[in-house]
Amino acid sequence: MRTEVRRPAFDPDILALPFYDRTHRALAESVDRWCAEQGALWARARTDASDSSGASIIRELGAAGWLAGLDPAAGAGAPGLDWRGLCLMREILAYSEDLADYAFSVQALAATPIRRHGSAEQQARWLPPMSRGEAIGAFALSEDQAGSDVAAIELRAENHSSGYLLNGHKAWIANGTLADVFCVIARTGGLGAFGLTAFLVPAGTPGLRTQPIDMVAPRSLARVEFEDCYVPADAVLGGLGGGFILTMDLLERFRMTVGAAAVGFARRAADAALDHARGRKAYGATLFDLPTVRASLADAEVALNAAALLVARAAWDADHSAPHFARQAGIAKLYATENAQVIVDAAVQIRGASGLVTDSLTERLYRQIRSLRLYEGASEVLRATIAETLGHRTASAGPVPAESGAAHAGP
Repeated sequence: MRTEVRRPAFDPDILALPFYDRTHRALAESVDRWCAEQGALWARARTDASDSSGASIIRELGAAGWLAGLDPAAGAGAPGLDWRGLCLMREILAYSEDLADYAFSVQALAATPIRRHGSAEQQARWLPPMSRGEAIGAFALSEDQAGSDVAAIELRAENHSSGYLLNGHKAWIANGTLADVFCVIARTGGLGAFGLTAFLVPAGTPGLRTQPIDMVAPRSLARVEFEDCYVPADAVLGGLGGGFILTMDLLERFRMTVGAAAVGFARRAADAALDHARGRKAYGATLFDLPTVRASLADAEVALNAAALLVARAAWDADHSAPHFARQAGIAKLYATENAQVIVDAAVQIRGASGLVTDSLTERLYRQIRSLRLYEGASEVLRATIAETLGHRTASAGPVPAESGAAHAGP
């Protein structure tokens, strides 16, 4: 059996562009080396139960220092402290192992609202253990009838004894069955977007229950029920009525990181398809010599380059507080995830029946890639949002900074 050739999990030519500086290149190389050494961890994670594998990967990520950027006290040299670094880490982790990207991304998703909007006390309580992988977070937003439409959230938080009682549910919550703290978006006011507030709810709070959900790609996902779940007033995160703004700030930034993960998955699929095509004898030559196969691989390379550039542009904009970075983040996520689905499907087609063998690389990628077109904004919603911005495009507000490593607003 032909052994898969492990290439770098990133494109060095893309990383050499002015979007990135030497710290990003050093980060990419370090994460890639670490991932290449974790074969035993990845193999164990694929056979363990979802909760067990998720918790063990988060602990290992924390022990290796890859979560340090979640804590502002870590200092300027922490990995993944800016959005370009965070995107690179997701791309490399996704290339290496889906469960590693999942664990890292959900931990970052849960910690970022605390980092950006939390009080000093909330940050001191949660961010140090989360950055060490000793505490696990979950961002509880979606409900059965409220996904991309954040303003439709129904979970209620009503005043009670100098605090709030939460009643309702959340659905499809990543890491819901193993989280130590939930960032919960609930309704404290009237209908619509500005009646929402964010709360930090520790696991084990009376009235909070979780139920695991089985998914096509095994991951820790849960339904979370709240029944007269009391939280004190200091559980409010980011101010009363600020839940919608906090949520959109988070999702608009994390969309580009989903695009980065899609690039990682797609690059792994394209590499596997190329290796197979070069080694598979067919019609007196190899599959790679067939024009249709070569065209498919060429299309994948074009799409990978375009997706990686869109992600880099969006992350650069976010790091430099560009006024329309959210538009670019949506474009990057939409293009990267839609094309990753096509590239993974093409890799299965090139590998033929062997590409659908249970737990083979391409079979896992085929299951894993599908969810990226849904979370952090479904493709249909992103298309509508991008279309709404077409009439509001403006000229650049000023010259491009000469140094790509200039000051930025971190995660």
